[in-house]
This record gives sequence, structure tokens and C-alpha cells, in this order.
Amino acid sequence: MAVPSWLERLRAAGKTALVQDGKRKIHYLFEDGKEMAEEYDIKTGQLISRKWREKNTLGGTGKWQVEVGEPTSPLLGALESELITESSSNPIFMRKDTLSSFQWRIRNLPYPKEVYSVSVEEEQRCCVIRTTNKKYYKKFSIPDLDRYHLPLDAAALSFTHANNTLIITYQKPKEILAAEQQLQKELKKIKAANSGDGDCKTQ
Repeated sequence: MAVPSWLERLRAAGKTALVQDGKRKIHYLFEDGKEMAEEYDIKTGQLISRKWREKNTLGGTGKWQVEVGEPTSPLLGALESELITESSSNPIFMRKDTLSSFQWRIRNLPYPKEVYSVSVEEEQRCCVIRTTNKKYYKKFSIPDLDRYHLPLDAAALSFTHANNTLIITYQKPKEILAAEQQLQKELKKIKAANSGDGDCKTQ
């Protein structure tokens, strides 16, 4: 059965924990040198952010890649940021999960709901957003399903549109819900520091 393999990797990884500002921050170091940093809401156990980092080709530390949570904007000097900021009207794609579902929000999409279609491409293991007015197109994968070797299910996918934001929801399969519950129990056992820890700083 493939499901435990990702859980086993998480269990085998070196972990440090930090409790700060109502969040439990977990830093994982995997055998292959990859790092993952997660933040959970202490009260609800809700995942707030997940970032990945791996060594670059020269062996140095690469940049953090955001998988879940607010996308990080590159830190630019004051003058530079005034000159080359992204247009505030560009669509902003981000993932923000709930306890029972994976969820993506694309801000700055003003078109009415009937313009959008969201479908599952089983062969390519991804979801695709299309618009009938050809103004927006986006393909995205669900890494969690890949990690647990689970198929994509079109019936789990739904979307809504409000306040210029397209909200796409994919109900988590029972295998992932069970694995996340198990992981939460284990993460709570890690002795957490209550102040800054060099390993846990993900900025």
C-alpha cells in the first residue's frame, strides 16, 4: 500500500518545532537535503503555510518555494519596488487549504462565474482553469495527491466566484484526512521551543 510511504518520509525527517504567535512552526530536513517548513494554527490544527527549499546546483541554499499560503514577494529596494512592482490588477494565484479540502484562490478575476470552467486532466494529473472569453488559463497540480499516489477525482472539484476572486475547492480524500490526523498527533509530541530558532526561520 503506497499511502504510508509519504508519512514514513515525514517520520524519518529531522524535525524542529517552534511555537510563536499562535502558530506551531515545523521545520523538516529530509535525507536528500530538501527542507520543508509548515505553519499550523495551534487551536484548529489548520495548515497555514507550506514552503520547500532544496540545494541549488552549486550546493548553496536555494530560495523557498511556497506551496500553500501567501506567495512571497521578492524583497526589493524602495526605489526599485516603485519602478517594477507587478500590476496590482494581475491575477494572483495562491493556495489556502481548509481542514477538509484543498483550496485555491485567484484574485483579480472580475468576470462572472459562468465564464469559468474548471476540469480535471487525469492523464496529466492536474486541474485546468479555462475562461470562455480566453482571458485566463491556468494548469495546476495537487502535490499532496502525487505524494500519496492517489488519483484525481473530478467529483471532488468545485468552484465559486465572489469579490473578483475565483475560489476552487477539492475535497480531501479520506486517505489524506486520516494521514493528516495521524501526523497532527505526532507533531504535537515534538518538544517545541517558544522563541526564535535558526532552523525554523523561513524568511
